[in-house]
Amino acid sequence: MIKYIILTTLLLIDLSARENPFFPVKGEKGMPTTSNIDLSAPTLKRAALSLPSSARKITKVTVSYQNLDGSIANESIDLDNSIDWHLPIFVSQSMGDIKNVKQVKASKAKKEKYTHLYKSKNIQFFKKNKELKIVTKDEMIRSFLLTNPHKIVFDFKKDVNLKSETKILKSSVFKEINIGTHSGYYRAVITLDGQYKFNKSKKAYGYSIYLQ
Repeated sequence: MIKYIILTTLLLIDLSARENPFFPVKGEKGMPTTSNIDLSAPTLKRAALSLPSSARKITKVTVSYQNLDGSIANESIDLDNSIDWHLPIFVSQSMGDIKNVKQVKASKAKKEKYTHLYKSKNIQFFKKNKELKIVTKDEMIRSFLLTNPHKIVFDFKKDVNLKSETKILKSSVFKEINIGTHSGYYRAVITLDGQYKFNKSKKAYGYSIYLQ
């Protein structure tokens, strides 16, 4: 009888030593404890982040999330990809976005033709994506960038009296062209939609300008 009393007492002591027998004790593996913090929120469909026109590469994506116990943690993925700053960065859990991505890729796969921007008796401008095609027989004596807003200036060696002209361009990258004459040369100024660098190459038809 005494043995049963002692055994019952030991069991009661062990149970009372645990504050809550339905949660794991310290050091015991199991489900994490929860908190009284309200974790209800609308289901994520899509969020978009727009980057400035100076952005050219994405190097890392970091997601901050809230755990069941209310604590905040981070997960990151390192990347090394070029990006088009015109397009936002999306965060999504929608399966419909997979279809949209495929449609965008298919659209980009289509070969884009040159679009005419401007024409005078001495010079013509065409564009394709971020390439500017300059058709002229005149020598380009200099080219340089201006900022706020970003513009490319082209000077061509020829003493000609061209009518000063400003033309608004229906283009996503090249927004406006200004033509004017100076002593011994004429100037074309192309206003851009953001920050770029550019490479210039001489061609049989004139010059090609590639924005970066």
